[in-house]
Amino acid sequence: MGQLNAGIVPVTPFQQNCTILFDMDDKHGVVVDPGGDIDKVLAVLKDNAITAAAIWITHGHIDHAGGAMELKEALGIEIIGPHEADKLLLDNLENQGQRYGIAGARNCVPDRFLAEGETVSFGSHMFEVLHCPGHAPGHVVYYNRAAKFAHVGDVLFRGSVGRTDLPGGDHAALIASIKNKLLPLGDEIGFICGHGLGGRFGEERRTNPFLT
Repeated sequence: MGQLNAGIVPVTPFQQNCTILFDMDDKHGVVVDPGGDIDKVLAVLKDNAITAAAIWITHGHIDHAGGAMELKEALGIEIIGPHEADKLLLDNLENQGQRYGIAGARNCVPDRFLAEGETVSFGSHMFEVLHCPGHAPGHVVYYNRAAKFAHVGDVLFRGSVGRTDLPGGDHAALIASIKNKLLPLGDEIGFICGHGLGGRFGEERRTNPFLT
């Protein structure tokens, strides 16, 4: 089994961390949350000789899913995730684009929705799916137990948590998702989030003001 690696491509005016997860040996991987600027994403894949096998979506906000259909058509690959509870958001990405002044966003139709307890993988790298509502009703987290790594989307940030004032947001549900599903995985788990720098769960458990 090759080493799991990750590259981040900031996309959209929101500087969302579109993430390329890939195997260091065979350079096969997936693209997580291609919210836009798909030409940049394609250039990074080409320049690093990475073959994307699928698109994984954490939730249905425009900066995470607005470019998924364009990338799907460019590469001929499937869109997987999020949980079906975000279908209404995915069906209204074009309206979100008009609201936030982001051109080119398209409504997203996943090839497969995900549910708690399912797994997704590329090559030998398997990720468990955790349904973590609060920031968005259908938000999912991708957790690789072997690598002690999670892609948490907009559930948790370094020193902060996802906003809950958007449609479908629920602060109590968000904190429950973090405390009941993420933190119990262990202090040593490293994470990439949707914006800004990642970190480790232990540091957030000890110092994040939203979790104390």
